[in-house]
Amino acid sequence: MNVIGCRPDGWWRDRRGALERLVGQVERWSSRSGNPVTVVLEQPPFSPIPSNTVEIAWAPEPGPDAADAEIVRQLRDADDPARIRVVTSDRGLADQVRLLGGTVEPSRSFRRRLEAG
Repeated sequence: MNVIGCRPDGWWRDRRGALERLVGQVERWSSRSGNPVTVVLEQPPFSPIPSNTVEIAWAPEPGPDAADAEIVRQLRDADDPARIRVVTSDRGLADQVRLLGGTVEPSRSFRRRLEAG
């Protein structure tokens, strides 16, 4: 939601549509860059969001910062955290990611890259 929310384009009126647009943009970016991508959501969507190239994950338990906790869990479980880049605007999550050996990219800069091509 950090990537979606960094641009106030009315996404809150259609959260599902915003998620589908994000996944579509990430699919195209991932196909060009060759980078695998996991999009982590706060809760599972009511119906699956289809993607052939993007893994859609969600927090196992709902609640504040649930997706952040899932991202941290995945990073802790990773064989090589240094190969993982987390896109976020959340300073607390960014600090945890760096402590665990991952890298961080701000949501706005990633959004610009998605929109550029």
